[in-house]
Amino acid sequence: MNKTQMKAVVFTGREQVRIELVPAAKLIDPDDVLVRITRSAICGTDLGLLRHSHDLALGTILGHEYAGVIEAIGPGVRGFRPGDRVAGSDFVACGRCWWCRRGDHWECPDRAFFGTGTIFGPALNGAQAEFLRVPHGDVVLQRLPDSVSDDVGVFLGDVLATGYAAISRAEILPGDTVAVIGGGPVGQLTSLMAQARGAGPVVLVEPVESRRARASALGSIAVAPEDARALLDSLTDGRGADAVIDAVGGAIGLDSSFALTRRRGTVVSIGVHHQPSWPLPVQRAFDDELTLRFAIGDSMRDRDQVTALVASGLLDPMPVVTRVVPFDDAVEAYAELLAQRALKITLAL
Repeated sequence: MNKTQMKAVVFTGREQVRIELVPAAKLIDPDDVLVRITRSAICGTDLGLLRHSHDLALGTILGHEYAGVIEAIGPGVRGFRPGDRVAGSDFVACGRCWWCRRGDHWECPDRAFFGTGTIFGPALNGAQAEFLRVPHGDVVLQRLPDSVSDDVGVFLGDVLATGYAAISRAEILPGDTVAVIGGGPVGQLTSLMAQARGAGPVVLVEPVESRRARASALGSIAVAPEDARALLDSLTDGRGADAVIDAVGGAIGLDSSFALTRRRGTVVSIGVHHQPSWPLPVQRAFDDELTLRFAIGDSMRDRDQVTALVASGLLDPMPVVTRVVPFDDAVEAYAELLAQRALKITLAL
């Protein structure tokens, strides 16, 4: 690649983005891989950054969900070659440290998150661009099987890995009743993941009727928040959900989750938390022996299992996509998502 500039979606102010020409991504370190992006996606995390933008530098290239084709590799890369079709994790890790060897890549001292400035580590340019530099490429990237399209592969590195982590942390048994708080893309795909991994009734709690309709079409029992407890009681002889997944975050997500779980039940929070604290109902948590866990998706750890579920046809993320649009329509796509007129939009390059 000999381009000196590339197109990218950059942050220009609160709830504002623009497509600009920026210096083209290039190899820097020996273990770098340069990926020509074919699909990227706009994530709820991107929207949250735009709404809570005080820590994000102007000009940040956004995006962390991606699939593409390898353009070039550094001399230290052994697992890939140019022309390979790949997807990758939304953050990078070294793959060698004590944390990585345990499968806890999020705790790696070298962690950096694509397209989020310095919020989750050193700044790393995002994937909503023509090209992406991927440090530690042998660790971060995965080769896509022929049965998994780029349109599907874009989900492997973040939202599907997050749903898998949530259900794993919940330790559900076959037939367990699972409630999911929030009908955004993460909540919808977590509901699908729960179904694929053997849950019984999966109840998705969401105030927006159109999102409830989408969840119902995808096999969940969708319910408005005010009706959720009565529905769960009717399904469980009054016990409540065996596990509740909070895909919203903050006090709303956690309070709602605790209100729906049974005694000795489990709450797993995967929603992003922006406030520093939350008043835990500790007396009830003790009396009822509740378990509260938090989970962050890690495709470097779980990609084989997640990809197998997708490749086998047990889980199809595409019904969550409102539409795929040309990359040049990214500004309009952001506006639609910020206004909640769409559920999930991916960008085609």
